[in-house]
Amino acid sequence: MNRSLLREFIEFLMVTKKWWLAPILMVLLILGVLILFGSASPLSPLIYGM
Repeated sequence: MNRSLLREFIEFLMVTKKWWLAPILMVLLILGVLILFGSASPLSPLIYGM
């Protein structure tokens, strides 16, 4: 039984009815991706210039 992390998280939200966690985690994920790609990519002047 190998479940993906996303599927397990969705099942957790359905069982515990803690839907307010989803937007918080999505924002944290987006910020993490921006920091990761913004620090070591040629696109960093475009990200920080906005």
